[in-house]
Amino acid sequence: MSLPSIGALARAAERAVESIRVLRGAGMLSPLRPDRLLITGQALRRWGVTIPGGFAAAAARDPEAIAVVDDRGEHSFAEIDGRTDAIAAALREHGLGEDDRLGILCRNHAGFVEALLAGTKVGADLVLLNTGFAAPQLADVLQREAVDLVVHDAEFTRLFRGVLPRERRILAWTDAVSRGLSLERLASQGAGRRPAVPSRQSRLTILTSGTTGTPKGAARAQPRSFETLVGVLDMVPLRSRQTVLIAAPLFHAWGLAHLGFGVVLRSTVVLQRTLEPQAVLAASERERVEMLAAVPVMLRRILELPAAVRRRYDLSSLQVVAVSGSALQADLATRFMDTFGDVVYNLYGSTEVAVATIATPQDLREAPGTVGRPPMGTTIRIVDDTGDEVGAGDTGRILVGNDLLFEGYTNGGGGERHGGMVATGDLGYRDADGRVFIAGRADDMIVSGGENVFPGEVEEALAAHPAVADVAVVGVDDDEWGQRLAAFVV
Repeated sequence: MSLPSIGALARAAERAVESIRVLRGAGMLSPLRPDRLLITGQALRRWGVTIPGGFAAAAARDPEAIAVVDDRGEHSFAEIDGRTDAIAAALREHGLGEDDRLGILCRNHAGFVEALLAGTKVGADLVLLNTGFAAPQLADVLQREAVDLVVHDAEFTRLFRGVLPRERRILAWTDAVSRGLSLERLASQGAGRRPAVPSRQSRLTILTSGTTGTPKGAARAQPRSFETLVGVLDMVPLRSRQTVLIAAPLFHAWGLAHLGFGVVLRSTVVLQRTLEPQAVLAASERERVEMLAAVPVMLRRILELPAAVRRRYDLSSLQVVAVSGSALQADLATRFMDTFGDVVYNLYGSTEVAVATIATPQDLREAPGTVGRPPMGTTIRIVDDTGDEVGAGDTGRILVGNDLLFEGYTNGGGGERHGGMVATGDLGYRDADGRVFIAGRADDMIVSGGENVFPGEVEEALAAHPAVADVAVVGVDDDEWGQRLAAFVV
């Protein structure tokens, strides 16, 4: 067995010192009473660095602290930890085991969190289902992912007709008295019991459509370290015990990531079943939200509200608006910061690679359109068709390496990989200051008259026009140039 070099040990020590600095700054290393320190340690020893471990540790440390606020009220860490122990114990009695797969089809509310935690405590693998599925899509995914049991909101019951019998379904959110199995009933059946720790950790499957529109399952293990979190905390001022509103679906990687961050930071997470711009502003004022996790379309919809409506709400507590999930146009970022202050942080990544780069408000002001730089613990390479790294200003394929890379698609294939790094499918370049810019999807680029043309650059130019509300640009065939661009403008 070869020993690590002195240089490798020095780099590891430097990373450890830097991580301690970041975690202390985020309030994660604050002193703790000896009794609570003991209980917290026992919780982490029981569940490890997982979502259940984070909830159990938070419940041991701050049992009465509010973990989730949803449309029905407040739920403490201790309440959710205890209820999910009970639900997990009851799920085992109903036959859900470590070799099974649990689907979750829920909007943003505490029931989603409970289903996620309980399934993980059982050791079942979890499949997060898109609430926008039509019945045929849902049926296809349930069959392909071999889902054994589904937790779902009552509004989606009709989608399961002829697809999944009632005995294989559990109701989460319902506005009526439930006659079937529900999370409430399971919590009552398992009350006071704790499930045995499973012999294996659950895996999460998040569905990603890519550019084809066909849902693919991207499987990943639960995080085994804080490395990616430390990298994010180093660039985005998230702090322990903040109030965070997640205005993105929890079944998407972006919403789920902020649930995970919230657990580790013992934040109060605010969830809404319907994501409407005025309701987001109202909840931000009411709950004194300090961080909003959103997708770009939410920023656009907020800005589309009449100025008089926006001024009704006091958003002085808001310090961070973290945006991801789709491209953030430069003009949109600038207009939002002109209205609400320099609070926008743009995170570029994907279901397959998690967080790749982060653009701070300063980056977005100085270099509009940038997606920023890779955080600590993440490596970015931009390469040509031969795999060689390109220089500043030159466009190439983007490769990402970190400790949260996905394990592969559940229907086969591990994505394009090079030397332990995963290709995002995007083309991009670095400027002279090391900031990354996205030119477009590799399969969106067209060749017009012998020149490489990227739709995204034209979209950016059109979106900056004051008369344009939204725009999409695509490639079409052309007899003279081979291909050209067509713009669809609102």
